[in-house]
Amino acid sequence: MREFFQPLVVLLLFFCTACAQGASAPPPKAPFTDYRYEKPGTTRKITVGDLPQPYATKSAINGPEVVDRPKNVWPQAPAGFKVELYTTDVHNPRKILTAPNGDFFVAESHGGDIKIFRGITADGKPQQSSVFATGLDQPYGIAFYPPGPDPQYVYIGQTDAVLRFPYHNGELKATGKPEHIATLPDHEGHWTRDLVFSPDGKQLFVAVGSGSNVDDPDTHPGEKDRADILVMNPDGSGMRVYAYGIRNAGGGLAINPKTGELWCSVNERDGLGNNLVPDYITHVQEGGFYGWPYYYMGGNPDPRLKGKHPELKSKVIVPDVLLQPHNASLEMVFYEGKQFPAEYRGDIFSSQHGSWNRAPRAGYEVIRVPLHQTGHASGEYEDFLTGFVLPNGDVWGRPVGVAVAPDGSLLVTDDGSNSIWRVSYAGK
Repeated sequence: MREFFQPLVVLLLFFCTACAQGASAPPPKAPFTDYRYEKPGTTRKITVGDLPQPYATKSAINGPEVVDRPKNVWPQAPAGFKVELYTTDVHNPRKILTAPNGDFFVAESHGGDIKIFRGITADGKPQQSSVFATGLDQPYGIAFYPPGPDPQYVYIGQTDAVLRFPYHNGELKATGKPEHIATLPDHEGHWTRDLVFSPDGKQLFVAVGSGSNVDDPDTHPGEKDRADILVMNPDGSGMRVYAYGIRNAGGGLAINPKTGELWCSVNERDGLGNNLVPDYITHVQEGGFYGWPYYYMGGNPDPRLKGKHPELKSKVIVPDVLLQPHNASLEMVFYEGKQFPAEYRGDIFSSQHGSWNRAPRAGYEVIRVPLHQTGHASGEYEDFLTGFVLPNGDVWGRPVGVAVAPDGSLLVTDDGSNSIWRVSYAGK
């Protein structure tokens, strides 16, 4: 996601020395952290008051060159949890979604495929797999319609359109051609298009990320209907902007099952230093403005667009949960399973794909956002699944998608090692 913009910002960023990017860098100052200090169960909380001034540190070009996973290395989860390798029969696995019948739909975005995995064997492997559809244009978002146990369609958010296929429970291959539902802004910049239906099935939400880092939409027509969450009817009619100023929520939309609210996981902007601007997870207010590109985290102006739209400053909504800057927060899911301890029920799990604009790197993990059985966040999050970066800074895995299996275990797609991991609860 973020690495897509690297060629666009190379001339604007300062280089950091190699030692500042790796294991020998000074320890980070709380509440900020990096890969060396990510540990399952560690609680973190960033507030607006913690944010540094723009350019307090130089911006880094520190993208990962993914290496093979060493045989003795495995993702790490909190005590009592077990991590298994569910499958490596995937290429560029991105979004994963559990179908009403329990099958797992996976978007293999770069190959243009939607794949299905069925079941979990006694040794933690798929019982069956199939390619549901091929020939799509960078598919990512997946949603079943109508909501509930008996879907009639599966909707796909590809980079330039919303499509839908006829679908009934248990089908392993598409039985008809895709129907074009809506045209979306196309490839340039952020390309993922996540989507989700409202609980009553009357509204379809679609996230469209920006085409740039901080291009002013006033002077860049290509940003029209971008950095928004759009909403439309299930047939594609009545499209409008639901919330705006959201740089990129294309990696993660979800409905809170307790409150019925729309939530999103957002990649914020780059180029202002290691600890600006925090990515975030938040519930979404209809008509809400979240700052991009003029402001961030409330009324903090982006110095690159200083003085633009002062009338918007007081309208900027501060998100519910501030994450580490440049984490590249992607898919999120509300945990409604019964396998994990009771305190996890209703909480959010979210994949953090990992930074390129930070030294040392951060993210490359799955986090938990406690909602305290109330459906509401209080600002903190926890490291949950870590270990995708080696001590020397080499990256072997990059979490993208998260889904809850029918048995209550958690599946995590990893497009760095082309794997799907399964996290189950084994005991106290």
